[in-house]
Amino acid sequence: MKTLFIGGVKSGKSRLAETYILQQANGLKPYYLATTEFFDDEMQARIAIHRQRRQDFFDTLEEPVRLFEILKDCRKPALIECVSMWLNNMLHHEYREADILNELEAVLKLPCDMVLVHNEVGLGIIPDNPLARRFADLSGKAAQLIGQHCERVFFCSAGLTIPMK
Repeated sequence: MKTLFIGGVKSGKSRLAETYILQQANGLKPYYLATTEFFDDEMQARIAIHRQRRQDFFDTLEEPVRLFEILKDCRKPALIECVSMWLNNMLHHEYREADILNELEAVLKLPCDMVLVHNEVGLGIIPDNPLARRFADLSGKAAQLIGQHCERVFFCSAGLTIPMK
């Protein structure tokens, strides 16, 4: 089963997704695929909070770019935290949009149970610069692709979930 937790920044989606996958894992220790590359002190502080919260409940894998390569032999549930940061990394490393979406679709077709976390960035204004617009457009396309492949989708806000699918 594939499940998406999507919501705004600090909506609670990561915590909710972590709790969900632990409940669904049937006693297995899920993978936690952390995608964030930290470039500054503020991102390092955010990562430290996530590391502390997940403690030893997960087998942590850290990979900012090669999702398919890391997950292709996955034999237990996996949490991808988060797709938005992975998209950011892929744009930073100058991958083409088609290659990014193809990689994401290949990951979604893997047979393992998966929970994905993604930021909803399409509820605000149109960004004022080309890179931000490119990211917002790519993020929206990725969200649609993930939503098509997932059996369950939850929108997150205020630490709560709203089932969408």
